[in-house]
Amino acid sequence: MFKKILIPTDGSALSDKAVDAAIEFAQKMGSELLVLSVAEPYVYMGLMEGAGVFPTDPAMYDDKVKELAQKHLDKVEAATRNKGISCQTMVAVGLSPYEEIVRVAEEQKCDAIFMASHGRKGLNKLFIGSETQKVLAHTTLPVLVLR
Repeated sequence: MFKKILIPTDGSALSDKAVDAAIEFAQKMGSELLVLSVAEPYVYMGLMEGAGVFPTDPAMYDDKVKELAQKHLDKVEAATRNKGISCQTMVAVGLSPYEEIVRVAEEQKCDAIFMASHGRKGLNKLFIGSETQKVLAHTTLPVLVLR
């Protein structure tokens, strides 16, 4: 039923739980995995009043976030290799992780998305928002949310 599953990961412990669940599911169902990590590029805000310096080199920052994203993917790929699961990895660069998740899922013709949620409530949910909630609102694919 689910031949190709997208797993977005940020390398967090919570995200690792979703990865583990997806690997177990894929192993039982014979599914292929596409693991995605979104690298958010440097956003130039200009000099803030009183700051007087640039916080970092934008090109160096972009390289580092891509490297970190790839490390997250390498860890998942190693775990799937040991279990004989077909796994592709992809780093997407974008300011909005949920948009990249939805875009990649559609472009790669995934059948489902497995992802983690922090389960924020109240004002935290309202102000911080949830990438998972945004994915749920913007895709027609089945989304398995793990906490």
